[in-house]
Amino acid sequence: MKKSSLVLGATCLLAACHNPGEKPTLQAFADIQGLDSTVKPSDNFFRYVNGKWYDTAQIPASQSGVGTYMFMNYPQRLRLQGILDSVSKASNAAGSIEQKVGDFYASGMDTVTINRRGYDPVKPVLARIDSISNISSLMKFVADEAKLDNVSIIYFGVAPDNKNSSMNIAHVSQAGIGLPERDYYFKNDPSTVGVQEAYRNYLATLLELTGTDAAAAKKNAAIVYGIEKQLAAAHRNNVELRDVNANYNKMPLVALAKKQPNIGWLTLMDNLGAKTDSIDVSQPAYYEKLNAMLKSVSLADWKVYLKVSTLNTYVKALSKPFADADFEFSKVLSGQAVQKSRGEIIADAVDDNLGEALGQLYVKKYFTETAKKRMLELVNNLQKAFEGRINKLDWMSDSTKQKAKEKLYAITKKIGYPDKWKDYSRVKVSRDKYFENVVSASANIYQLDLDKLNKPVDKTEWFTTPSTVTAYYNPFANEIVFPAGILQAPYFDEAADDALNYGGIGMVIGHEMTHAFDDQGAQFDKNGNVTNWWTKQDYTKFNAKTKQVIDLYSSFVVLDSLHIKGAFTVGENTADNGGIAIAYDAFKLTKQGRDTARIGGFTPDQRFFISFAHIWQVKMKDEYMRLWINNNPHSTPMWRVNGPLMSLPYFYTAFNVQPGDKMYLADSARIRIW
Repeated sequence: MKKSSLVLGATCLLAACHNPGEKPTLQAFADIQGLDSTVKPSDNFFRYVNGKWYDTAQIPASQSGVGTYMFMNYPQRLRLQGILDSVSKASNAAGSIEQKVGDFYASGMDTVTINRRGYDPVKPVLARIDSISNISSLMKFVADEAKLDNVSIIYFGVAPDNKNSSMNIAHVSQAGIGLPERDYYFKNDPSTVGVQEAYRNYLATLLELTGTDAAAAKKNAAIVYGIEKQLAAAHRNNVELRDVNANYNKMPLVALAKKQPNIGWLTLMDNLGAKTDSIDVSQPAYYEKLNAMLKSVSLADWKVYLKVSTLNTYVKALSKPFADADFEFSKVLSGQAVQKSRGEIIADAVDDNLGEALGQLYVKKYFTETAKKRMLELVNNLQKAFEGRINKLDWMSDSTKQKAKEKLYAITKKIGYPDKWKDYSRVKVSRDKYFENVVSASANIYQLDLDKLNKPVDKTEWFTTPSTVTAYYNPFANEIVFPAGILQAPYFDEAADDALNYGGIGMVIGHEMTHAFDDQGAQFDKNGNVTNWWTKQDYTKFNAKTKQVIDLYSSFVVLDSLHIKGAFTVGENTADNGGIAIAYDAFKLTKQGRDTARIGGFTPDQRFFISFAHIWQVKMKDEYMRLWINNNPHSTPMWRVNGPLMSLPYFYTAFNVQPGDKMYLADSARIRIW
């Protein structure tokens, strides 16, 4: 069963926001007036920079957090909504991207038609479930619906081969559960028990909305939850999923079919349209369990499960009672008080389903080529700075250093938007059929994925939309990607001084580069293959250093007695520590970085660190904080600031950190990897 989707955002309460056409002072960019002088920067730098904002910022009722980072996607969706409002009212050529995104948006905004249809659009799918007569027909249904993004018990996709990253192969991974991850089914603390209860109520409500009486709905919800719990027991947890080699198990399809006959692999792959003789089974134990359960669980119970899975998949495309039920469950997870506006919800849906079509309209309006050029300059400077740090490492041999530098300079840099846009010609969009539009777009997403099977990897492909406030490193392609969405204040601004840009987007660039050398990325070579390029001694030293990262971050308290999960977040924490150090070195290559002139009373170095703290200016609901800790591989914002700075000597100098200060770490305890 698909996980419940939690769309999160924030209002534009960013210190560096300014009006178009108005050139702010350099001091305004740093929000010097917002610093909290009651907090020593050497005790809690996050609070020193963000404390005044944090104590006064209000989280909108329709959001679970406010500020920068992922919460900047809320004002981004308002931008997208403005584009969509305009294009949906225009006269557009049939088949054009304007027609598709405009009519998709209009159909989603037509709540009168959506509510009148109720759950009629999904009735034919439920009827097909009723007609299932054996395991073979059950698996045929599972395959047919997987091609429409109704992922129930099989999660199929196409991606590069870990050992031959130039070719795409078939992959399957664990699936079948509706809670965020497997541990939610087995923990018994009050918070998790509350989530379990809310989820079972949600499952029952979905059944009641399709005419099942309350008693039967509750009973059937328990059946579904029981099946999910059995499947969850065979899932790997979030830490185990980080093991690159353990989660790569390529095998002949014929051998898998003999081993797991109940799944019917040969027929399943044929029904999925996947012509292949081998497959990577990422988590074999899950499919062993599924194979057994297809016999041990009654067909009647499986049909109940598939009905609920289907309703959960399509819940956001159905009438208001279904959307309300989905929200009642999701707010227990996220702490969000009220539903988002319809415009925000549908703008997000267009971005999910037709993201690069909408992205073309976004970059035309909001992204400049001069910004792209400036960004490339920063990336190149960070690359030079990273090389300098590699050369100075005292724990790595010269032979491994050479391999590391080869990988560093082989990194592909993608900035702003793709050179080649995705094809949406197969998507059929009507202004009065929102459900069908979602299904058509989902079918196209699947087909675009399937089209890649057993073909060379397209190195031009992007895996996020241009408007999204994010950045990523892709180990299979050895590439770093910075969408147009993140290239705005407080991360980046053409009008800002180098201290602010290097402390902002520079840190993000360094972070993504360091992912090529974190505990997972370090296992991939410059071509994106899982290959050992280390000497045995160097890799042993590297693992000891990442263990130090795990131990330090595991000591950080987030909420009550809730700690950062060091083993789960080790990759991101390694990237944060490397990112800020590399960004600082790159800043020192600039004229301002070598200067001592103050702006607003602060040295260039101090402004660099203030800018860094601003980019993690985030406030979240407690419920969302718990969800974050359990499911997000990044540390929470305060520790993304304070954690790396505790190990950085330049910060100690800039703000006179001394023994006894809360952010002081003994030299032997400081993290030094890259």
